Amino acid sequence: MIKAGIIGSTGYAGGELARLLLQRDDVEIIWYGSKSYVGQKYASIYQNMFQISEDTCLDDNIEALADKADVIFTATPQGFLASLLNDDILSRTKVIDLSADYRIKDVAVYEEWYKMVHKTPQYIKEAVYGLPELNREAIKTARLIANPGCYPTCSILSVNPLLKEGLLEPDSIIIDAKSGTSGAGRGAKVDNLFCEVNENMKAYGVGGHRHTPEIEEQLSYGAGMPVTISFTPHLVPMNRGILVTAYGTLKKDVSEAQIREVYKKYYENEFFVRVLEEDMTTQTKWVEGSNFVDVNVKLDKRTNRVVMMGAMDNLVKGAAGQAVQNMNLLFGLPEQKGLKMIPMFP
Repeated sequence: MIKAGIIGSTGYAGGELARLLLQRDDVEIIWYGSKSYVGQKYASIYQNMFQISEDTCLDDNIEALADKADVIFTATPQGFLASLLNDDILSRTKVIDLSADYRIKDVAVYEEWYKMVHKTPQYIKEAVYGLPELNREAIKTARLIANPGCYPTCSILSVNPLLKEGLLEPDSIIIDAKSGTSGAGRGAKVDNLFCEVNENMKAYGVGGHRHTPEIEEQLSYGAGMPVTISFTPHLVPMNRGILVTAYGTLKKDVSEAQIREVYKKYYENEFFVRVLEEDMTTQTKWVEGSNFVDVNVKLDKRTNRVVMMGAMDNLVKGAAGQAVQNMNLLFGLPEQKGLKMIPMFP
């Protein structure tokens, strides 16, 4: 039995972690951490947990939790874990961090984009970027996993194969991405009110979204050279989902069939990445509630550009599901365990 603790259990990602873990008979959630709801029944905050969880929310005391848990999930704002992590905690438990604190290897880049001083940069090098499709073997032996962001997960999986094959100009990539409102978190914000979001669509973080350096860093590893992207996210009036449409200029004269073969080669053994058939489009509805990422590609011969497309659920593969996927790898379990949910429709 794996004893798991969730710090930040009352946010959207924390609630999704609880939903996934409570369905398993090999995991026990021993700690529902919450800064705002200490002493309250977890099911009073998420009524879908009524008669499923009888637990009460505890505080965010990660030191105390480290004595009890085999794995700690930190579904917390940037800076939380970085301000508390130490050798003692990592010697007693494994940590899967859903924030950006340890995703970016250059601390100066992190501090520039996140506008805060990193309190424990000594752990950045050790942290493994938790995208199993790229770093599966390293994840298995890690103490600290930096769970990727939702936009980066979908963007990287959509674009990386062609960069690795040297088929794209590394400075030509444009990523246009859309997200449901749950990606902004559960905190009360005017921009997320119903009247602000409903019947509306907007770009945000234009030219400066915090996920930009994370995507660039991981794509650069794949390309074997620096990659600079133009990344523009959009908020759309739906609860869940990420849709990525990326564009890149070809370096070589290749056919669409050859490009599709690249994706099939890279993902033929990846259960959670589905390369769609040629006439199928990526749609958020067909991955909702699941850990799947649907990808597809189209060659625009007229412009010598490739259109790379991806769709996934931002709370599952983009956050909690990927964290559970990483937990499975850490504990030597089948990677798909507890994550074979078929996407919901309608």
